[in-house]
Amino acid sequence: MHNVNWPTKVLRKLFGTLNQPIESWHNKTVWLVGASSGIGAALARQLLTLDAKVVLSARRAEQLRHIANDHPNALIKAFDASDKALWSEMHSQVLQELGQIDLVIFCAAKYQPERTWEVDSLDAQETLNINLLSIYHGLQCILPDMLKRRQGGIALIASVAGYLGLPNASVYGPSKAALINLAEIMYADLHPKDLDVYLINPGFVSTPLTAKNTFFMPALQTPEQAAQAILLGMQGGKFEIHFPKRFTYFLKLLQCLPYRLRFLLLRRLAS
Repeated sequence: MHNVNWPTKVLRKLFGTLNQPIESWHNKTVWLVGASSGIGAALARQLLTLDAKVVLSARRAEQLRHIANDHPNALIKAFDASDKALWSEMHSQVLQELGQIDLVIFCAAKYQPERTWEVDSLDAQETLNINLLSIYHGLQCILPDMLKRRQGGIALIASVAGYLGLPNASVYGPSKAALINLAEIMYADLHPKDLDVYLINPGFVSTPLTAKNTFFMPALQTPEQAAQAILLGMQGGKFEIHFPKRFTYFLKLLQCLPYRLRFLLLRRLAS
């Protein structure tokens, strides 16, 4: 006898949410890696307002204390995420103090606007260590416990700079393109094991990183607007959370163009 529910199951796979919607942040344990400024700091503040238990990590402990503002649900774990040796210790401390981790959001990033001929290889190595390699350090510690429980989520903050080769992002852009690719691989690997994976692609957000830019930044958003878009996307069970739509859809359209047209438009945008 055939299962009468198979059409419903097929429709859910085709049109349903890619992740489990987060209905409430109450008592959710969220670890923000890179929470001392920008989007990470804004996420911390909003999540604490929503009654989540928030672990704040970054290198600057004093800045983290200022963001936590003595909130009872805030736990500060200051460390350098690019230092592999520190990850296991920090992860063990968080588990010991909070029991489990429901969601880890990788926010840490380094950015330097530069053309290809301006790149210094040592600076490039530091950027790649922070933007990409630190995530592998974290995953090695975090995933075993989540896989054992078959519960949890990982969010990578990439960027629309990873969609295509934008000028002035000679190291930052490739690092974010790698995160987009990694998030897709992680979803294929981890979703069948009941873990959620989120790919976050912001456009321009007013942060200490983008303050280095000397060019016009279209559709510039505040960190608070970015944090709200991210949380709404997670509550809606989305895989890719990209914003603002009027800018990100334009870049997605550029991705579909032949290289000749794409390069022509990018050259005009950069001039």
